[in-house]
Amino acid sequence: MGLSSKNKIDPNFNMSSMTDLVFLLLVFFMLTSSFITPSGLPVSLPSSASSSIEVQKVSVTVTRDLDYFVDDKKISKSMLEGELKSKLGGPNGSVVLHIDKDVPWEHGVYVAGIATSLEAKVVVATKPK
Repeated sequence: MGLSSKNKIDPNFNMSSMTDLVFLLLVFFMLTSSFITPSGLPVSLPSSASSSIEVQKVSVTVTRDLDYFVDDKKISKSMLEGELKSKLGGPNGSVVLHIDKDVPWEHGVYVAGIATSLEAKVVVATKPK
């Protein structure tokens, strides 16, 4: 006599909904963490009373030793315009200046002049007070 119950419990657990949730969380954190990319070069930034967060397109760093870096790549002062032109790719770009507070501002004005001639927006990076 074959007695069997009508209510059978399936011992398998379906993990597809859990993996979907973990994947969505991973994508969310990857997207939100890439909005702010700090410069990896050791530069002592000047402080300001107000500051805002800007999404970086191209980062130009001038160190205390007057070394120029474009996106962490060391270049000479004469090659700066060509490098910015290739990185920006056209008008309406954004250049973030990371200039050491001990560097004379004539170097910042030089970089800003090149960026504005390429029709790029110029932002000076500072640290909040």
